Amino acid sequence: MTAPTSKDSFGARGTLSVGDNSYEVFRLSAVEGAERLPYSLKILLENLLRTEDGVNITADHVRALAGWDPTAAPATEIQFTPGRVIMQDFTGVPCVVDLATMREAVAELGGDPAKVNPLAPAELVIDHSVIADVFGRPDAFERNVDLEYERNKERYQFLRWGQTAFDEFKVVPPGTGIVHQVNIEHLARVVMTRNGQAYPDTLVGTDSHTTMVNGLGVLGWGVGGIEAEAAMLGQPVSMLIPRVVGFKLHGELPAGATATDLVLTITEMLRKHGVVGKFVEFYGSGVGSVPLANRATIGNMSPEFGSTCAIFPVDAETVEYLKFTGRSAEQVALVEAYAKEQGLWHDPAREPVYSETLELDLATVVPSIAGPKRPQDRIALADAKQSFRNVIRDYVPGEDGVDEEGEESFPASDAPAHNARPNGARPHKTVPVTLADGTQTTLDHGHVAIAAITSCTNTSNPSVMIGAALLAKKAVEKGLQRKPWVKTTLAPGSKVVMDYYQRAGLLPYLEKLGFHLVGYGCTTCIGNSGPLPEEISKAVQDNDLAVVSVLSGNRNFEGRINPDVKMNYLASPPLVVAYALAGTMDLDLTSEPLGTDPDGNPVRLSDIWPTPQEIQDVISSAISSEMFTSDYSDVFAGDERWRSLPTPTGNTFEWDPNSTYVRKAPYFDGMKLEPEPVTDISGARVLALLGDSVTTDHISPAGAIKADSPAGKYLREHGVERKDFNSYGSRRGNHEVMIRGTFANIRLRNQLVPGVEGGFTRNFLAGGEQTTIYDAAMAYADAGVPLVVLAGKEYGSGSSRDWAAKGTRLLGVRAVIAESFERIHRSNLIGMGVLPLQFPEGQSAASLGLDGTETFDITGVTALGGGEIPRTVKVVARRDGGGTVEFDAVVRIDTPGEADYYRNGGIMQYVLRKMIRG
Repeated sequence: MTAPTSKDSFGARGTLSVGDNSYEVFRLSAVEGAERLPYSLKILLENLLRTEDGVNITADHVRALAGWDPTAAPATEIQFTPGRVIMQDFTGVPCVVDLATMREAVAELGGDPAKVNPLAPAELVIDHSVIADVFGRPDAFERNVDLEYERNKERYQFLRWGQTAFDEFKVVPPGTGIVHQVNIEHLARVVMTRNGQAYPDTLVGTDSHTTMVNGLGVLGWGVGGIEAEAAMLGQPVSMLIPRVVGFKLHGELPAGATATDLVLTITEMLRKHGVVGKFVEFYGSGVGSVPLANRATIGNMSPEFGSTCAIFPVDAETVEYLKFTGRSAEQVALVEAYAKEQGLWHDPAREPVYSETLELDLATVVPSIAGPKRPQDRIALADAKQSFRNVIRDYVPGEDGVDEEGEESFPASDAPAHNARPNGARPHKTVPVTLADGTQTTLDHGHVAIAAITSCTNTSNPSVMIGAALLAKKAVEKGLQRKPWVKTTLAPGSKVVMDYYQRAGLLPYLEKLGFHLVGYGCTTCIGNSGPLPEEISKAVQDNDLAVVSVLSGNRNFEGRINPDVKMNYLASPPLVVAYALAGTMDLDLTSEPLGTDPDGNPVRLSDIWPTPQEIQDVISSAISSEMFTSDYSDVFAGDERWRSLPTPTGNTFEWDPNSTYVRKAPYFDGMKLEPEPVTDISGARVLALLGDSVTTDHISPAGAIKADSPAGKYLREHGVERKDFNSYGSRRGNHEVMIRGTFANIRLRNQLVPGVEGGFTRNFLAGGEQTTIYDAAMAYADAGVPLVVLAGKEYGSGSSRDWAAKGTRLLGVRAVIAESFERIHRSNLIGMGVLPLQFPEGQSAASLGLDGTETFDITGVTALGGGEIPRTVKVVARRDGGGTVEFDAVVRIDTPGEADYYRNGGIMQYVLRKMIRG
């Protein structure tokens, strides 16, 4: 593919020579005003200069960005063309399914199917499929990978077909690492070269934690799978020039504080400040003292504080990391030369202009955890015991967690994170348990059932991983053991971690405490924690115990980690090991003993906590550049399991009509070359009435498939045994399973069915009877009744899940009316042809007196068909007993590009029509 020719209205095109190589570059110095811009906006400015075509990207766009007013509300639309796309397998499989389906649709409409090809490099890392079924034994990794292949053979064969059928598409096979860690350690270029040009590495990814690469100075963020598909096919991402929040760092972290503590502090600060939809950029004298791995940890958590990105500029630390991780000398030289040439090299003495600023003295950071259900709810470790005692009653039946009818009532998604409780005795329920090996023990509320070193957030960071291993070594030497009821797992983000553990001789100590390797994947952090031991699970369920997980991840939303676990806390890897030793949240790790040594002396956390120098000594002696070079030398080849998979061939995929994993997508069924006219919405019913902070975890199918659920019934009807159900994530390539799991989270609270948790609603065509959301939606569809969803604040926060939007659309939802939306989900709804609307400022369903039993008419939508974006549309809600509620809902289609997608019924239909016409 040849590079598109820029109109170069500013005369920015030039040549950069590095060593023996010369590259075409577009110099930012050619544009007046560029110098004062934040680092992140400079990258966007270069993108516009290089892709200026005079139509979609014009000289006026360049001038608007160069003349950016940091105080203004975002109002100017630009088109950002990412340099590449990165995917993980859960979200990547439906992308490839859609591309394969598009090839057939193009053929049916008279086009050439071979045209459907990624035009930007696309890389997919299979990291979301391994489940920690087997743990605490030497063969755990091999057994879990064997199970992974048994469950996912069809998906993996399909992805291998995609790797051969599509140009510019590569797959990193299972058992290699976590997408974001593989990205920073190997895939990220920092400066890309293509078709003789050199330009900043930019990307979008199908996982919200794509922002981890921001730590390397690479601009990118998470998008839905539908947006990623469009980017792969050469479509720019439509966006408004954002506000940029400058976050000034100074000082250094104190001894005892980890990168995890730092990121939880920053998450709390930025969530409190309010950065949704904004860029966050770090600057100041403290930046140089933040190691690259810590920068990546901070970037990773961007979705948790809600910003679009959280970026560090390129500096000497970036260059050293690239050398350290085995990048070529030529690439490293190019990165440094390009960054300095373009004014992208960090200069602590120069402060760009920012929309808003915050400041943090790193020396003030203290050891912390976050929970029990939101990553922004930071708790100083010294306060963790009391905080746990304050909230445990919310999760224990018979205490405060009981409603008037005596039914359990756990905190809804919109409940405050911390409810003030009087000090006093916490509830206990001592339950005797005999484990499979004959060990007799007891369980209680607050016991730690899962302690997991997991997630790209922290396993990419040698300081906290070595810290965890050294803590394990000291604990073993003191005679401490993990508590027998704790499921302990180790799931590093890349093979390099196991290399340096083995070279340092630290692995035996972790294994002595039960932290055996279970897989190279996300595991616990995305809900693939695997089942608790049968005896533990039975005791928890039979006695309704409120047990806890502690994980080194980035997400702890309710219902996410394990169906038996009600409370989830984020912590650094060393603290994960400490809580495995403690076995309970009801312990002050800063003052109370973890246990006793063989002589009966108390052993406290401070006795086994490694010093910064001890950690650094191991890093210096045990980690080398050669480890990265060796482990990534043939990263796309895979092991014998991967290479021996039978792989289909051909330009179009041969769909297996009996497959329960991969099915042809329905989005293009009956599609014509010209889009259908945009219509108003009439006679719509409410499918769900939801509160605040409903996440994409609540909406999107995720986790285990219950036998009595609509998805479980579908699989049984298709001959799948219960043991082979696998997870929703693994079946994302089958829309029939996924639509049945949409809005089916076990902790969803639909206010149409008060007191009930899970995927239930009322069918008003059948007298308002309670039924599953899927069954009600199908009944409404059969009757030709459109649907709406009503919601509160921050609707769709959390991970970027395209199925949260795809499932919503396939259930027949035409519009979502919320108090506010999280950025990615709002965009995804439009990408699926669903209209996002906001209640008038200060209003809500409750304040307007809506209870979800009304019938809705939405008028004024047709204006979108005429080429304009109306600011508001008229909503009339008619009560069954008479009377109406009327209000003007704000249309949250924010750009002309988004309006084009909506008019076409979705982004994929828009791209397909454009491709055929082109």
